[in-house]
Amino acid sequence: MKAERLTQLELLLLSHPEGMRRAEIARRLGVHRSTIGRYIEELKHHMDIEEDGFIIKPSGKHDMDMMKLSVYESLAFNLSAELLASHVEFQNPHLASGLRKIAGNMRNYAPTMSRNLNAAAEAIEVGSKKSNPTFMKALEVLTDAWISGKIVRIRHTGSQDGQPQETEFAPYFIGFREEGTGRRPISVTGRLRHTAEITTIDILDIHEAEILDEIYTIPDNLKPFFKPDAQQRYGGIDLIPLKLKLKERSALNSLSLVYRERCEIYRNTEGELICEMEAENSIELMLRIVQSGDSIEIIEPQSYRKKFMKELEKIFRVYKDIV
Repeated sequence: MKAERLTQLELLLLSHPEGMRRAEIARRLGVHRSTIGRYIEELKHHMDIEEDGFIIKPSGKHDMDMMKLSVYESLAFNLSAELLASHVEFQNPHLASGLRKIAGNMRNYAPTMSRNLNAAAEAIEVGSKKSNPTFMKALEVLTDAWISGKIVRIRHTGSQDGQPQETEFAPYFIGFREEGTGRRPISVTGRLRHTAEITTIDILDIHEAEILDEIYTIPDNLKPFFKPDAQQRYGGIDLIPLKLKLKERSALNSLSLVYRERCEIYRNTEGELICEMEAENSIELMLRIVQSGDSIEIIEPQSYRKKFMKELEKIFRVYKDIV
């Protein structure tokens, strides 16, 4: 978060070589004016900065080290950013800083488009949209959880009764969701922890968010968001192919609610009862296998067998004083 703010500050100063006031910089970045002073001092360690009275500006010549984009790629980003800016409800400093990077990249070979991109960034920062630090913080935490593949815990306003509630889930998608009113809120969709249920939450309703130290995987066949014209849930579930060894066929009764596709039962060459199935990759599956005791043994995949053993070790450590 701090490094991101420093990058935004650097880009802002580079795109305003004439200088800016501290109060204006703080407003653009959505932070308190006193915080800007600390950011400027840290930025001075790797960038030459001048302070002329109340004006902060870069000194000397600074080049923006960025990837090279063609004018056509840059124009596509510009058009996409304008579309995005027209649908977001609040100021988004990340969008503005991204446009500045592209503008800096084009300054030498396409100065007109570079100025247009900087103007678009300006419009995003100084437009009529209000800043919402809580919204941006939630969006940033959810993005970090999404790209790192970790479960997130959020505190948000319930969609039914409007009462505060806490939810732990695996974020699958972040993006716009169509609503019948024409509104397009930025929402997060994911699987509720300990279940196979999928839910979509408007990020504006989220008050707090934190990342938990638990990873998850996103199924390849999942489509984002509910259909706007029908309250239908996703057709795909995060599935894992399991090969199990059974003591008796009745042991499968405990897994009846967690396998979704095929369930083939046969005896191998040693006469052991084997079952192959597609089951939900959820905590519920692990709990059902634990419930079965030694009646079910995970044979494949080895990665899931190891994951299961690690979960058992966590449980054993809780009760190590009585073992």
